[in-house]
Amino acid sequence: MEILLEGVKLVRDILQAEPFDGYRGEIVSPDVDMQSDEQLLEHIRETAATIYHPTGTCKMGDDEMAVVDERLAVHGVDRLRVVDASIMPTITSGNTDAPTTMIAEKAADHILSA
Repeated sequence: MEILLEGVKLVRDILQAEPFDGYRGEIVSPDVDMQSDEQLLEHIRETAATIYHPTGTCKMGDDEMAVVDERLAVHGVDRLRVVDASIMPTITSGNTDAPTTMIAEKAADHILSA
């Protein structure tokens, strides 16, 4: 929430800069009257969404930032795997459905061979 709040404030500041004077229209959202952090946070809670399928939150690898190993097993936790788009390092340029299905197929192979 802190990062989103900082982002809203930054965008507001940028769009008020002089180079945008000839392009700026009426402020639509968040309402110009919303100035306090509490008001902006409420607006964020009510309106924030993603049009992308989130990926990359459970890094695969063997370094200290990695959550899962190459067999999708969670480091330090027995019998738990992460089998979804979160192991992808970045979002694919296309829909995440096919790569996620491949991840699931590979995980099934690992589980069956264990």
